[in-house]
Amino acid sequence: MLVKDLYLDTIRYENSALAHYIYHLLAEKRISLDDDSIKIDLVRADLQKVEELIQKNVLCINKICIYSLKMNQKDFVFIFAASREEAIHFYKRTFPQPPLNCHEYSLDFQLTRGNDVISFREMRKEFDCFPAIAGWFEKY
Repeated sequence: MLVKDLYLDTIRYENSALAHYIYHLLAEKRISLDDDSIKIDLVRADLQKVEELIQKNVLCINKICIYSLKMNQKDFVFIFAASREEAIHFYKRTFPQPPLNCHEYSLDFQLTRGNDVISFREMRKEFDCFPAIAGWFEKY
């Protein structure tokens, strides 16, 4: 796998730490995008500089997950949020009661919407701000 492919994957899957390490090594010209990813040596990175990049979030990676919150025995709401705690807090503000439970789902989980199939990862692109309600599910 090329560095370019790994770098794109770290951004796509919101692996902030590794993405910032690769960014730093690219900026310092210790690797190139066309190198084999096996050449990545994280020990060669300046840890202090990488920590600064991560703290400043120069790549603007803000991980957003999807959570299923159980409303009652048959109704569930899906919420995009940065953390489980944020999803629960948003739920309590939106519906003045605590959820019965809260579980994280994979962003790659696919569901039917109308006549199409869509993943939560693709659906997330439709939202500009988080937390946000992605949808509802009623169990029969």
